[in-house]
Amino acid sequence: MAHWTTADIPDQSGRVAVVTGANSGLGYQTALALARAGAHIVLACRDPQRGDAALDQLRTAAPDASAERGSLDLADLDSVRRFADSVESLDLLINNAGVMALPNRRTTAQGFEMQVGTNHLGHFALTGLLLPRLVNRPGARVVTVSSGLHRYGRLTDLDDLQSERRYRPWRAYALSKLANILFFTELDRRLRAANQPVRSLGAHPGYAATNLQSTGPGADGGTLLTRFGRLGDRVFAQSAAMGALPTLRAATEPDAQSGEYHGPSGFLEQRGYPNRVAYSSAGRDLAAAERLWTESERLTGVTVDTSTRG
Repeated sequence: MAHWTTADIPDQSGRVAVVTGANSGLGYQTALALARAGAHIVLACRDPQRGDAALDQLRTAAPDASAERGSLDLADLDSVRRFADSVESLDLLINNAGVMALPNRRTTAQGFEMQVGTNHLGHFALTGLLLPRLVNRPGARVVTVSSGLHRYGRLTDLDDLQSERRYRPWRAYALSKLANILFFTELDRRLRAANQPVRSLGAHPGYAATNLQSTGPGADGGTLLTRFGRLGDRVFAQSAAMGALPTLRAATEPDAQSGEYHGPSGFLEQRGYPNRVAYSSAGRDLAAAERLWTESERLTGVTVDTSTRG
């Protein structure tokens, strides 16, 4: 059986895609592949200078690309609302941006723990605000990027979603990635119940070399764990372009169904070409997903109305 690659992406001409965290790594590779397939890309980036540099890089790599840079800080719900207001039409939302294992507890502009606030709550709010743009678009999809580390997320930690009682960097990261799973699956269920054609899928990149080491655990300057992670990036990790393939398959394969989760097909899902994969039993907990949804609406002030008709 042939491996799925970017050559299998159908023509995306006429489609508009928003990719969060598109200035580097997985997000940039996702945006580049979609642009090469003909989509108009909005690179949703927190840092304007890095976003502009990525836009220039993309236009050099794909001279015929249609792309623009948007300002989005997922750690600030005011920024999320401003960005959502700037999007006039949309076919594909890629919830990709994230932070990983920050060594010390930090908070977002609204006081949420940074990893849950950025990786989950920011994307939850963004999806809710943009959903009215998606419901009338044929083939519209939302793809939320999680991680294999979601398997270490504990449902009991939902009782301390903001890590206020105790902060442990990797445990908070795993919880945020489990929240991604619970979100995309609950969004799928609600869209189906509302008879909406919008598809909600998930993906994870395996072990891909990105800049998360420098923006996450590497922010501590140089612990043994950080140095080991950088060595792993050089020796074991697959490229960001390979890591983006599961997201791209979930986003573009015509037969990909809402509710599916895509990841690498190799050993322990760490590397390899994309395929449909499973997620943890915790990610299948319907009561936890509904509980997280309700709490996310309360915290963000955004109601995700899957019954809307645009």
